[in-house]
Amino acid sequence: MEHDNDSFEALLKQSEDKTLRKLSPGQKISAAVVGIDKETIFLDVGTKSEGIIEASEFLDENGAISVTIGDQVEVYCLKSGPSGLIFTAKLGSGASSAHLEEAYRSSVPVQGLVKAEIKGGFEITLSGSVRAFCPYSQMGLRRVENAAETYLDSHMSFLISRFESDGRNIVVSARALQEEERRVKKEELQETLEEGQSITGVISSIRSFGLFVDIGGVDGLVPISEVGWSRIENLEETYSVGQQVEAIIKGLDWENDRLSLSIKETLDDPWDLAIKNLSEGTTVIGTISRLAQFGAFVTLAPGVDGLAHISKLGQGRRINHPSEVVEAGQNIEVVIESIDPDNKRISLTPSDYTSPEQEVEKEHRDYKKYQSSQKKTGDKESLGSFGALLKAKLNEKK
Repeated sequence: MEHDNDSFEALLKQSEDKTLRKLSPGQKISAAVVGIDKETIFLDVGTKSEGIIEASEFLDENGAISVTIGDQVEVYCLKSGPSGLIFTAKLGSGASSAHLEEAYRSSVPVQGLVKAEIKGGFEITLSGSVRAFCPYSQMGLRRVENAAETYLDSHMSFLISRFESDGRNIVVSARALQEEERRVKKEELQETLEEGQSITGVISSIRSFGLFVDIGGVDGLVPISEVGWSRIENLEETYSVGQQVEAIIKGLDWENDRLSLSIKETLDDPWDLAIKNLSEGTTVIGTISRLAQFGAFVTLAPGVDGLAHISKLGQGRRINHPSEVVEAGQNIEVVIESIDPDNKRISLTPSDYTSPEQEVEKEHRDYKKYQSSQKKTGDKESLGSFGALLKAKLNEKK
């Protein structure tokens, strides 16, 4: 065995004051490499004797050992052997197939190649030649479409969930391992995450009601109302699974595994800019973004909508729904009736809308105009009532 004497002595000196640990099969630890020979790597694992791991587990693409003395490696305690405790980084093609049963009993991960799709799942090759089976439901945390395209010919980590003594009937699960990894990561996140914190995550799923974002061990939900300042009808047109996004943590409910996120709060509020250019009484052209029973929402600027109430959409006549007179996507000229900065609400009136009061004023103007014209023609007929005005208009049309 080739030891770097200086490094070996330094590592042993560092460990003199350590409390000797007790290790059990399946336990994961961080260990320092203290010796290397052609077939074996020796580890300082905090016990009286060195730990042993096969060098073949740390070969690079060129077949050379990829670790050096002093490196820290993550390993699993596999079992106790004649020369001391035996460890593995992750059983796979580079490890002995004889260790598979130990991996099953100790819940140590194994590495396998997804070889072929068969009835009910996939054939997995372990240790280069040992066949195992993984059901579709155990290939991952979520069921994926086109599973064959996703998994075939890929190397994955599994836990052995069933192992018969003859080694002919082995069932493995990637999901069980991923769930355990997520559980550990979740515990770590509970110590670091807090409301109002900015985080980076990856979109794991897109639903009609929002986006699920993986933030490294747990999924958070970005409701559709928190995706952006502008309303988005179809999230898949803007976002895609696997896309990295920035978000703000809005709420943490660890007991129910509910994390609320907001992408919107990472973006500049368009209201602050738009409100500087809008004022009550001005006429603007907007686009109807959507219709509701009570009125039409009109986009005046990106992310800034105003509401034209249904009572003002029928040009004086009563309507049951805005769709009777307008439609989404239509441009419309409106007057800004009022602005509520605190609640970010803008009330709009179509520029061609005439209120009941304006109708009365118009009728009065028409009446005065008609009176004046009658005086010029010498007509002395009294028109002191609204009925007389209507009569006059009818006579005028004859």
